[in-house]
Amino acid sequence: MEKLVEKIIVEAMERGEFDDLPGKGKPLDLEEYFKLPEHLRAGYMILKNAGFVPAEAELLKEIEALRAELAASSGEDRKKRLEKAIHEKMIAFNMVIEKNRRTKRG
Repeated sequence: MEKLVEKIIVEAMERGEFDDLPGKGKPLDLEEYFKLPEHLRAGYMILKNAGFVPAEAELLKEIEALRAELAASSGEDRKKRLEKAIHEKMIAFNMVIEKNRRTKRG
């Protein structure tokens, strides 16, 4: 099986199918990969490659964006709205994490 896969890859390389891939010539950024617990890596990578982002990851991205916006904001009303939005996203994140814990316990 391994030799068959290697043969398919070599043939694809010879046809130039790997010539214009995004990130060609750049080092791989594996920081996020190694941040994941080892038992989740394979599953998360499959989901990521399929374009699916887990709810908790999406919420963390949104929280980070809101925090950046808060840091750049100057108006008190705007800051209060952003702080409230961050708080609400944190609650949602914690709920997803708790749901995952309960699901794992059975």
